[in-house]
Amino acid sequence: MIQRPRGTRDFTPEEMETRRSYESMMRSVSMSHGFREVQTPIFEHTELFTTKSGPGIVEEMYAFKDKGDREICLRPELTASVIRFFVNDLTNYPRPLKLFYFGPCFRYERPQAGRYREFYQFGAEIIGSPTPEMDAEVIGLAASILERTGLIDYKIRVGHIGLLKGMLKDAGVEDDRALPILQKLDKKNYDEARPLMESVGMGREDIEKVIATTKVTGPISVLKDYEGEARGYLEEVFEILGHYGLKNLEVDMGVVRGLAYYTGIVFEVDAPKLGAEKQICGGGSYSLSELFGGEKVFSSGFAIGFDRTLIALEKEGVKPKRFRMKAYVVPVSDNVRSKAYEITALLRRAGISADMDLMRRNLAKNFKYADAIGVENVVIVGEKEMTSGAVNVRNMASGEQKLVKIDDLVSYLA
Repeated sequence: MIQRPRGTRDFTPEEMETRRSYESMMRSVSMSHGFREVQTPIFEHTELFTTKSGPGIVEEMYAFKDKGDREICLRPELTASVIRFFVNDLTNYPRPLKLFYFGPCFRYERPQAGRYREFYQFGAEIIGSPTPEMDAEVIGLAASILERTGLIDYKIRVGHIGLLKGMLKDAGVEDDRALPILQKLDKKNYDEARPLMESVGMGREDIEKVIATTKVTGPISVLKDYEGEARGYLEEVFEILGHYGLKNLEVDMGVVRGLAYYTGIVFEVDAPKLGAEKQICGGGSYSLSELFGGEKVFSSGFAIGFDRTLIALEKEGVKPKRFRMKAYVVPVSDNVRSKAYEITALLRRAGISADMDLMRRNLAKNFKYADAIGVENVVIVGEKEMTSGAVNVRNMASGEQKLVKIDDLVSYLA
């Protein structure tokens, strides 16, 4: 028996109903915030991601040479593809350009709870200029999406990478030498961060001040003793988010997201019920377009781990309303089977979800099947009733059965 590849999943009809329901919610919220959907290829040139994240990422990707000897990979994430699309084709669009996207991504890593080799991301980007309004809009959208799904237990942690970069620069550390330090701080790996900071000439006092800053968390007032543009910018973002009515929000200067292209605001969203793998969303402000041959444009965005979010919702006991077929049409004999086809088509053309008996089972077995798949009503097409242009409609929840004229069937079921 051939099995599915490791790190992938098959989804049952019930699971797909759930996934499509949440996917639809996320799309709806994004559009209500003025974002428009885009789609990019599942495979890209490997160079797109090595330019963004460095050559080391190849070890984590499904990368290969195609028949034309080109270096190709299955996309490991979507932000780079969207910005590549912007540089290629969307630079003439009015700004801010507000985009969202959804799709599968692929990483070659050890599968574990909440981590798969094929996984799904929902994300959004605003391409424009670096303003507090733009960053607040992005964080606000992420929060609105999670709120719409029904998730309750989550925390949005917001930092500003400019504050730490400024502290390192004041201590004489240039940007290119600061990146490895920021990457260690991002992982809370202080034992390796300290020697790195010592190696670039930082004194003990400056080192401990940087490390202490990464441990600062709480309301925006925890930054009162810090100076500079980063603090003022964060305060503006938090003020806007306050007007949006956002909750579950805190400053966390330990959110570093140690990648070179992040320029300012950085944020992560945690769902504590997921345990160690609790992060379900991450993002911030960045500048990537120059790396891909375009003009320098500032952007802000995020990606939600769709699969982890669904696991968090399941752990909270949140379930979307299940889709139920409105009508299941059953002919009692072959003599009225052609009429059953017509009635099924009539309902479908009217926008009413309808199915019919395809296996020529008896009435009792059809009722059992309809109950198993969660149909709301069974439409019984009988020979006697057809002489008066009517059918019997049984409500599967109440067991009530009513004679309904075919001419009135659509309005009765609508």
